Amino acid sequence: MANSTNAYERRRDRVRRSIKKVANGRPRLSVFRSSKQIYAQIIDDGKGLTLVSASTIESDLKGSLKTGADVAAAAAVGKLVAERALAAGVKQVVFDRGGYMYHGRVKALADAARDGGLEF
Repeated sequence: MANSTNAYERRRDRVRRSIKKVANGRPRLSVFRSSKQIYAQIIDDGKGLTLVSASTIESDLKGSLKTGADVAAAAAVGKLVAERALAAGVKQVVFDRGGYMYHGRVKALADAARDGGLEF
């Protein structure tokens, strides 16, 4: 019987495989959430570089948030990563939810990134 770590890794790998099929050279917006923080990166897999990143541990967000692990924090990170991506010249991305279900914090981050101007 597989433990939860292996199940998470299988889900994450399955999502990444499907993303690579439809990416068409677009960078991916990758999300990682822990029990206390949420992180987002825009990664160019062709070059192996992180173009833009944002998280709740950054000093400019940390002071304005009640906690780093709620929907409001995820929305703030989504908005920030979208602003930084547009400044870096990235407009279209493919969304990588990792092994997480698309609801709650992950959905709030994605919606905020869309509202901030990213297309996916």
